[in-house]
Amino acid sequence: MIYLRRKADDFLTEWKKDPQRKPLIVKGARQVGKTASVSRFGKENYKEVVFINFVEEPKYKMILEDGYRTEDIIKNISRIDPSKRFTEKETLIIFDEIQDFPDIATSLKFFKIDGRYDVICSGSLLGINYKRIESNSVGYKTDYEMKSMDFEEFLWAKGYGEEFVEELLVHMRESMPLSKVTMNVCREMFLDYCILGGMPAVVREYVERGTFEGTLQIQRQLIADYKEDIRKYADGMDQTRILNVFNHIAPQLAKDNKKFQISKVARGARFRDYRGCIEWLWDAGLINMCYNLNFPELPLKGNYDDTKFKLYFADTGLLVAMLDDEAQDDLRANKNLGVYKGALYENIVGEALVKSGYGLYYYKREDSTLEEDFFVRTRDCLVPVEVKAVSGRSKSLRTLIESGKYSDIRWGIKLCDANIRYSGDIYTFPYFCTFLLRRWIRGEQPG
Repeated sequence: MIYLRRKADDFLTEWKKDPQRKPLIVKGARQVGKTASVSRFGKENYKEVVFINFVEEPKYKMILEDGYRTEDIIKNISRIDPSKRFTEKETLIIFDEIQDFPDIATSLKFFKIDGRYDVICSGSLLGINYKRIESNSVGYKTDYEMKSMDFEEFLWAKGYGEEFVEELLVHMRESMPLSKVTMNVCREMFLDYCILGGMPAVVREYVERGTFEGTLQIQRQLIADYKEDIRKYADGMDQTRILNVFNHIAPQLAKDNKKFQISKVARGARFRDYRGCIEWLWDAGLINMCYNLNFPELPLKGNYDDTKFKLYFADTGLLVAMLDDEAQDDLRANKNLGVYKGALYENIVGEALVKSGYGLYYYKREDSTLEEDFFVRTRDCLVPVEVKAVSGRSKSLRTLIESGKYSDIRWGIKLCDANIRYSGDIYTFPYFCTFLLRRWIRGEQPG
């Protein structure tokens, strides 16, 4: 089975170089590639790798019976499996699926103080159990959140390297249109990425076969697994409510007004009853939340209405997998996005921004048609980001830039199916450049 290169690989390499490194917790949604990346890193960098999965091997939950000291834990692991070897300074211990055994986090303090062995914990749904994990290991761990593959990692999977990405960035910095060949190649790959999403199992199937064959089945199995997680880890009545929210995200995104409406989830549904369910999905890494700004100005944090928001899937492949069979056939055979075109592109842009480290915010004025999809920022400037299904007029974007009411806004970004250009304080980029926006802003500092 081919290994798909991930950005987490570089993080893990840097983590090991740090002589003061702490035990590491790699968290993220199910099936984003945590175990594959950590396991490969261990094999390539350590003489011994001790791998323990608390879901598949619950017997290892007994290793804390004698306390949290490193020597007691090592002794108990060896009793359960004498073949496991512990060589000081050359052994990596991987505790996988720790959401099923968050108590192991208490031992991280002792592993750090002891210093003989490196430890990496990984697991999904850690947001749900993380308060308990955090309190058990505060100050003695490093956190890393892993998400599904972004478009850059998808390009790597397709055989494109740093030079290709750098060429895109140079064109963005110089506001120079891409060649027809580059545009066509990137358009084609990006549309495939939109359909597939970034789950490694789906991307691997596509890369190995060279077609979409088998990818929908994997996507739908992931959806089924996520729903099973909800039934397993959510409490009582919340299971039904969480599933209702999860099932309503796609149809609500298909509407012109994409603000998530609790009232549409179930008859008589009230925000206060469902708020925790939405937070559960967010903590589990399944969704991204985009909050409505009170006013488009800096700072962004604290300047939003937490009762008004849009919900996007954390991986666009999940949105695609929720579509009906007819839409699936049209999407894969004809690459026709149909009624979901706007939703798909908004979701993929929101996903790319989150994977780049941005929070998601939008703005909709109640007394007018003024509405903007997303915002990013420089050190001293608020930057509206408009997502267009087709290239056309950008009335709201133009208003935000030119009106004297919005002093923090001096220029904007439009993302659409068009080539790179700059005109009238608006930078236009094709959708597939979204993953580079943060690097471009840091290097460019326009306005």
